Amino acid sequence: TLPPVVANAFSGVPNTGLAQQFKQVARLIESRGALGLTRQFFFVAIGGFDTHSALLTNQVNLMTQLNDSISAFYDYTVAAGIASNVTTFTMSDFNRTFIGNANVGTDHAYGGHHLVLGGAVKGGRVYGSFPTLAVKGPDDVSSNGAWLPTTSVDQIGATLANWFGVGSADIDYVFPNLANFTTKNLGFV
Repeated sequence: TLPPVVANAFSGVPNTGLAQQFKQVARLIESRGALGLTRQFFFVAIGGFDTHSALLTNQVNLMTQLNDSISAFYDYTVAAGIASNVTTFTMSDFNRTFIGNANVGTDHAYGGHHLVLGGAVKGGRVYGSFPTLAVKGPDDVSSNGAWLPTTSVDQIGATLANWFGVGSADIDYVFPNLANFTTKNLGFV
């Protein structure tokens, strides 16, 4: 059975695979005292974003699952009094093109938007720059809207790792590509 604080946060949330994963993470966090853990890292996943076809239908379903699951998990952290100790973030290895393909989908591209939330997050801000949404424009590295990102996953990872307790002397070792960027810590936590 779920601890009451977990059950309450997830009540009314559709029972998707992603919601189940977040519930399990919440249960593990609730057992941290019994397990003697002071620092934990969890990974949850949702597939299906490789939308070469039926993009709009797939995106509505996927984004709804993401919204419902992350919202319930954040509500759990607030109710459990641990929101400032828990940071949730999204990560992906690619984005989609701006221009669609013949299958009402899109093809692989660079970069993407990521969400970072939690009590320690300086929210309500955009970190990085939005591209100029012009096909063959200054930020398009192709002819179909594959925007060149302004912020690297190394910068996001280094910022999170620093918050998690990785020392400044070790950040460059953990993220060797970070040396290619002027700003190492984006300051969102």
